[in-house]
Amino acid sequence: MLPGTAQRVVSPASRLVKRSISVQSLLHGSPEAKKAGELDILQHSRIVGRGKYIHGFERHNVKADKTEEYKKAAEVYYTGLKDDTDLHVKLTGNWEVAIGEQDTFVHILEYENYGGFDKTSQLLKKSEHVQAYQAMLPYLNSRSSQLNQEFAFFPTAPPHAQGGLFELRSYQLKPGTLLEWENTWRRGIEARRKFVAPVGAWFSQVGRLHEVHHMWQYPNLEARKETREQAWQIDGWAETVSKTAQLATSMDSFILTPLAFSPLK
Repeated sequence: MLPGTAQRVVSPASRLVKRSISVQSLLHGSPEAKKAGELDILQHSRIVGRGKYIHGFERHNVKADKTEEYKKAAEVYYTGLKDDTDLHVKLTGNWEVAIGEQDTFVHILEYENYGGFDKTSQLLKKSEHVQAYQAMLPYLNSRSSQLNQEFAFFPTAPPHAQGGLFELRSYQLKPGTLLEWENTWRRGIEARRKFVAPVGAWFSQVGRLHEVHHMWQYPNLEARKETREQAWQIDGWAETVSKTAQLATSMDSFILTPLAFSPLK
């Protein structure tokens, strides 16, 4: 030890406190999000989620010259699931991407939480629906799935036939910023509700993580443009967009057209 200096002793407990603070900062993102939530990341779904249902997102990228054959096979499979009451699964909607990832189809299924998903999955393995699913496979280039939970303030719309097009917007968030994103977006979303009713909003729990989605329906692209311009005139919307954009690492907007058998159209 050098003369005239005192050695600073750091106890294991103080290291633990410092580490805990550091981890909390990482989990919750900014200090504002931590103050708003002050909850562990494992509790995020309890805070922001509705908790009643789990929505399975299934994406199929189809061979460009086999889209019509795929649509017929998909109708057999997904309507079969919808009509089989023993499965306890609901069909939310089925769409084809019109602008975005071409030759891609999006299917959303609603399960009675994770217990319902487990039961449905086991029943499917022993059912005649396996053959219908396998009939789609020759037309696919790739497929992916994701389990999402609804945001508590944004329950999924029931089946309806209003016509027009749908927009699915997806945001890849920085890990640990879900609470901040939800708090900011929930406060500002009323500006959008004044002009268009939301279809649904979800955040991922299994599959690609730290991802949020929200869906809207418009008569056409011109109506979409006008609706979005009107929202920008409402106080608070610009701030909402600015803050949520800072929490995302990437964003996607897909224009979807509903398939003939889709409950939402």
